[in-house]
Amino acid sequence: MFARIENRVFQGLAGDMDCLVEWPDDTPAGWALVLHPHPLYGGARENKVVTTIARACLQRGLVAVRPNFRGVGKSAGRFDAAVGETGDMRALADQFSQAWPQVADGQWVLAGFSFGTAVAAQLYSTLHEQGAKAPDALLLMGTAVERFRFREVTVPADTLLVHGELDEVVPLSEAMDFARPRGLPMVVVPDASHFFHGKLVVLKQVLAQRLATLGQAW
Repeated sequence: MFARIENRVFQGLAGDMDCLVEWPDDTPAGWALVLHPHPLYGGARENKVVTTIARACLQRGLVAVRPNFRGVGKSAGRFDAAVGETGDMRALADQFSQAWPQVADGQWVLAGFSFGTAVAAQLYSTLHEQGAKAPDALLLMGTAVERFRFREVTVPADTLLVHGELDEVVPLSEAMDFARPRGLPMVVVPDASHFFHGKLVVLKQVLAQRLATLGQAW
């Protein structure tokens, strides 16, 4: 599935950001930044939902970048309720573009799970506000944006929202409260919990369907 995997340290606003960078077998079509759940509750880049997203992106020919947020693994700093983490990811995007400009010029997917959705959505909003290159796709699993929102959020109309019907951490109704005012459709996986236990194959299929549309008009 991937040709090689390497550790890469990027510099965030609080210091080192410890990342895994996975390269596909063929010439990359672009890259994906995949963000993990809440750091204070065991969230890390090895989370199964995060790795499922990354594998779907790799199969699409994208370089998959999985950082550890502040205070996780060898990443510096302390949890900052998505504010500092969003700034860190903005810095990471710039540094990735500088390190691998040809890859960065390709397709860009921004994805997050749970707490990672708050960082992803607010990073997208920041890029949009600054007139910077925005991701070609925004993928939010187990959406928890409103819990950690510190700014107005602007997301594209083709944002992919996937949620478990029986999510015990972020109730489906809460995710709908995010989707409803923005007119975003949502894929609800029947009988799925927050961590999509026993449903990761279904989740990967949904992701693959969305990733297959990259470069196409919705």
